[in-house]
Amino acid sequence: MSREIKFHLDENVSNAIANGLRIRGIDVTTTPEQKLISATDEAQLEFAMSQERAIFTQDIDFLRINQQGIQHSGIIYCPQQTKSIGQIIQGIVLIWELLTSEEMIDHMEYL
Repeated sequence: MSREIKFHLDENVSNAIANGLRIRGIDVTTTPEQKLISATDEAQLEFAMSQERAIFTQDIDFLRINQQGIQHSGIIYCPQQTKSIGQIIQGIVLIWELLTSEEMIDHMEYL
């Protein structure tokens, strides 16, 4: 497993965030790119885990999934309309700089 965190952005996340992270050299996939539009939250999490990716979401259902103890490669949650795209990118970059992929396993971060 790579020490560097890779991310998957679910379908509720602006593509501008993916672009902003990629410009900074961060490995990102998105739900539309992976043809997972309308997939269940559990399927999104399963994809992210299969690729060893932490998932970034603005979907409150992922809080419930985390509380149920379902294994994951990391969840980063930000409530909708609380931060700008730039603030979200900065928050994800900070997580990428400070944490390893191993530290993100079954870990939840809030922006």
